[in-house]
Amino acid sequence: MPSQSSKTLDKTEVIRKETVNTQTPEETAALAGRFAQQLKPGDVVAFFGDLGTGKTFFIQGICRALGCREYVTSPTFTILQEYQTPSGIPIYHFDFYRLSHPAELVNLGLEDFLYGEGISVIEWADKIQDELPIPRWEIHLSFVEGQATARQIRILRVEWKDDQNA
Repeated sequence: MPSQSSKTLDKTEVIRKETVNTQTPEETAALAGRFAQQLKPGDVVAFFGDLGTGKTFFIQGICRALGCREYVTSPTFTILQEYQTPSGIPIYHFDFYRLSHPAELVNLGLEDFLYGEGISVIEWADKIQDELPIPRWEIHLSFVEGQATARQIRILRVEWKDDQNA
C-alpha cells in the first residue's frame, strides 16, 4: 500500500464541507441516515474523534439506513466486522484503536477490504491517516462543551485536485 507523503497530500483538496451541530442522539442518528443515502460501493468513510464522541453510534446509523439487520458493535478486538445490506453491498467496519502501526494493515490482510467493492467505515482513522485512500469521506465528531448529548459533526469529502490523475 503506497504511503501518502505530505507532498502527495498537498495534491488533494476538500471539495465539500459541512458542519452540523446535533443536540440529541436521535438527531445524530438521523444525520447518519441521510449521509448513508449517498454512499456507494468503493466509498471509504474515515471517522475521527475522541473516545465516546459517537463514532460507533454514527456507523450504526449508516448501517441501519442501508438496511443491515445485524447488531452493529465496534470491532475493537477483531479489527474488522463485515455487514451485508439487502442490496448485496458489504459494509466493512474497521476499528483501528489497537493498531500500533499502519503497516499492520498489510500484515493483517486488511488492505484488500479497504480497497474493495464494499463501503468501508473506519473508526480511529487517525491511526492510518497517511494510508487513507483518496477519494474518501471524513467525519470528525467532537463534544459540545456543557451539553452531554450534543455533538459537532464535520463532514468532508477529500479528492485529488483536478490536475491529478489518481
